[in-house]
Amino acid sequence: MVLSWMLLVIGLLMLYYGAAWLVKGASSIARSLGLTPLVIGLTVVAFGTSAPELVVSVISSLQQKSMIAVGNVVGSNICNIALILGLASLFMPVKTNASVVKRDIPIMLGISLYLLLISLNSKIGRLEGATLLGGIIIYVCLNYYYAVKGTKQASSGERFSKELAAADIEFIPSRARQITLIVVGILFVVTGAEILIDSAVKIMQTFGISEKFIGLTVVALGTSLPELATSVVAAIKKEMDISIGNLVGSNVFNILGVLGAASLVRPVLIPGGFIQSGLLIDYLVMMFISFLPWVMMRKTNALMRRDGVILLSCYVGYIAYLTVKAL
Repeated sequence: MVLSWMLLVIGLLMLYYGAAWLVKGASSIARSLGLTPLVIGLTVVAFGTSAPELVVSVISSLQQKSMIAVGNVVGSNICNIALILGLASLFMPVKTNASVVKRDIPIMLGISLYLLLISLNSKIGRLEGATLLGGIIIYVCLNYYYAVKGTKQASSGERFSKELAAADIEFIPSRARQITLIVVGILFVVTGAEILIDSAVKIMQTFGISEKFIGLTVVALGTSLPELATSVVAAIKKEMDISIGNLVGSNVFNILGVLGAASLVRPVLIPGGFIQSGLLIDYLVMMFISFLPWVMMRKTNALMRRDGVILLSCYVGYIAYLTVKAL
């Protein structure tokens, strides 16, 4: 039992550092190749911070632990908004561009609703997975189009520099070190995901806890560590103007990219049925938590400390609900 908990912590640490190295190496090589900061932010950084969710869910799907794959995505999305954004807004008001409130959050809600609809038959098949993956391509292209249209290159470069500084992502000039960081980062993320899943399943079996509970809590929080660390550091450094956009984008990628890839590799089955298993409640909680920032920010484009308290309270209440249900 002690060994399983130690391996769980090791897996989480490998996920965290692997994702950090992957982002640092990939960002550096992209910048040295002359890609614009905007393109790097929309692709490399977004993918890197969501790499743990992607690998964990795909491996879970391959190992036929579908409830961990689904629970990881749903739990991570709840954690990103309720816990991470809630904690960040306690440090100082979190401000964002109006387009996030008017466009990105509604898109996130629409995608969440689509996920609910395709899950009603207790299965996310390969065809649904293909539509999800197609959606992430469209989403990235749309964001790129609107960003190029609405911002000047100098402004976008300055903003991305702030993001890199806030996230402690330094530029690595050496091509050898860039490639090394990418390779080691990928190895750590993949290996850490396997260790995390295996240890979580053993702990779950020992206590008789369901796969869904483990996926919604321990695995979800673990795979959200890169976003958590980045947002908290950004809040401390008072560079929070883009954090909400990053978290919303991560949630969109989790549903479209992560679940899309997992269900394309192997159809994701929901044991016991979508409604009977209680997963419907978790989906509705995810959608409600995702809707709250829009309500809070629709007039000021900012989250205040009182909003952070509300979001954190929602997360604590949800974890309490899961715990009581698991007993």
